[in-house]
Amino acid sequence: MQFNFQEFLTLTFTLFAVIDVVGSVPMLISIKEKIGGINAWKVTLISGGLMVLFFFIGKPFLQVLGVDIKSFAVAGSIVIFILGLEMVLGIEFFKAEKGIPSGTVVPIAFPLIAGSGTLTTIMSLKATFERAERNEYTILLAILLNLIVIYFVLRSLNLIERVLGKAGLLALRKFFGVILLAIAVRIFASNAAGLIK
Repeated sequence: MQFNFQEFLTLTFTLFAVIDVVGSVPMLISIKEKIGGINAWKVTLISGGLMVLFFFIGKPFLQVLGVDIKSFAVAGSIVIFILGLEMVLGIEFFKAEKGIPSGTVVPIAFPLIAGSGTLTTIMSLKATFERAERNEYTILLAILLNLIVIYFVLRSLNLIERVLGKAGLLALRKFFGVILLAIAVRIFASNAAGLIK
């Protein structure tokens, strides 16, 4: 199957919009302060591992657990909603365990970066490409490019924090908290209806 550069760009920007690592900057800075730092390399590897894993075995894995894609998406949307509430209201829901860098996996790698929206999107794109007999491995290249962006954003958190200042970060945090709430509601609304019988 031939590589299509236009298709690659479309996939890259689609995943970039769904992952929304730039929009997560205020939340990431907040978590970084709570847990005393973020290992950018580790977070990128775990996020990338989850995305690639779901690319290859996402649907069969959920089926083995008896969980469908819609249930998975709804569960992820609830976590995202709670994170959004924390950002908007300034209430602390996520508490890091002392001495344990739990924030690396939850909620940074999942669900902030490789969340249910991202993983469901990857599975949906793969299914669409398989049906259309297009090169689904273009999706893997789009994932790789997004992981590079994620790594550099995580590495630059201190610089971003200095440039924006406390007032700028607070405003950005409230704004993106509302965006996060809206994304959570959209994911919930588009998947919950099929679960209620």
